[in-house]
Amino acid sequence: MTASAMTPAPSYHKTILVLSVAVWLTVMNTTMFNVALPDVLQEFSLAPSQGAWVVSGYSIVLAIFTIAYTRLSDYIPIRTLVITGISLFGFASIIGFFSTSFEWLLAARLGQSAGAAAIPGLSMVFAGRFVPIHRRGRAMAMIASASSLGFGLGPVVGGIITDYLSWNYLFIVTVFVIAVIPVLLHLLPDQETNRGSFDVLGGILTGCAVTSFLLFVSTLNILYIVSFVLLTLLLLWRIKKIAYPFIQPELLSNRQYRLIVYLSYIGFTLHFALLILMPLMIQQVFGRSATAVGFLIFPGAMLSAVAAIYVGRLIDEFGNVRVMFLSQFLLLTSAVFFTFFSGLSEYMVMISYMFTSFGFSSLSSSTTNEISRILPKDQVATGIGMKQLVQFVGSATGAVLGTSILESSGRTYSVASFQIAYSALIVLMIISLLLLFSYKKRSIVLDQ
Repeated sequence: MTASAMTPAPSYHKTILVLSVAVWLTVMNTTMFNVALPDVLQEFSLAPSQGAWVVSGYSIVLAIFTIAYTRLSDYIPIRTLVITGISLFGFASIIGFFSTSFEWLLAARLGQSAGAAAIPGLSMVFAGRFVPIHRRGRAMAMIASASSLGFGLGPVVGGIITDYLSWNYLFIVTVFVIAVIPVLLHLLPDQETNRGSFDVLGGILTGCAVTSFLLFVSTLNILYIVSFVLLTLLLLWRIKKIAYPFIQPELLSNRQYRLIVYLSYIGFTLHFALLILMPLMIQQVFGRSATAVGFLIFPGAMLSAVAAIYVGRLIDEFGNVRVMFLSQFLLLTSAVFFTFFSGLSEYMVMISYMFTSFGFSSLSSSTTNEISRILPKDQVATGIGMKQLVQFVGSATGAVLGTSILESSGRTYSVASFQIAYSALIVLMIISLLLLFSYKKRSIVLDQ
């Protein structure tokens, strides 16, 4: 059964709301551990780049499983995949609560990410398939708003729990996502299971290539980049060889789609680099507690969560491209503020992040909605999944890149070393803005 032949959900707005709650809890799980990272580093005597793998390893698995879930949604009902993911996420959270070593902590986080991957990606796929195009911008914005709220509440909740209990108790908070299972069983449409061939080897090659790339970013070992190139060539060969590859070749040949993916990658790289650097700077430079870190990050994320509602209306009224330009301006402004003003006080860090969070939310919702507009219906699920994969690769890149630049300056935890790391983000955003101009120019040509 094709996406166009499916029966629309009888109450898609309620389904989007419940899915947004699940997205909120799973995203909050990510940022809670960003705040707890300094405590994890101290407890297990780890360097920042080692501890960053609690975040980047989570993102790697999240990236690989996200596209796997969205690809499987062409054959298996979304409801089945979402419930499976939430159940796995809850089980891994229980393991994490009882972990007493860094190895068990990392294993629990990877298990969480394998389950969490089903939720944001499939929520976007549901919106792309079932929500009418004239209302889709608001649906995408609601999901992005839930994500922003998770980013904002995560540091607050994580800081309080880390200060007054321990990082183990962060896993207890995330178990509550299991409560949405019976509601989703009722709301999500009962689709038929379709026959198809799932490219397991292609998925493995994709995962190994992504991991090799991130290992190169963190170590600059030439063997990892060679491995990445070889694995990528093997993946491209397989994509051309089989009828139903893990990554659809039409997506790779679509330049408009590729440009949107590049924008998303850079946006996620910037955001997660800041989510790693900010807690370290606030605690190490300004001597504030984990709880204070959470409350300093919270206003920016709350602003983004509230503004995302209006972003959805802007998308539906003015189009995706204008909102994408708005997001680029906000993210570039945030990078400039972090570089030149964050060293003045922790409150300048808070103000700078307000631009970041608002810009990130605008970029996420507008680019996803644009993909659902420009791709054929039979490519939307994989297209969104591929975008999610690249985004999470960007988040892992940001976590590793931020800490690596911080350490390479030779003045770890000084204001100057943080400013060097932030200045690299300005360069990234200039590149992103140039890519967006290229996308707009190509869109105008294609529309004529």
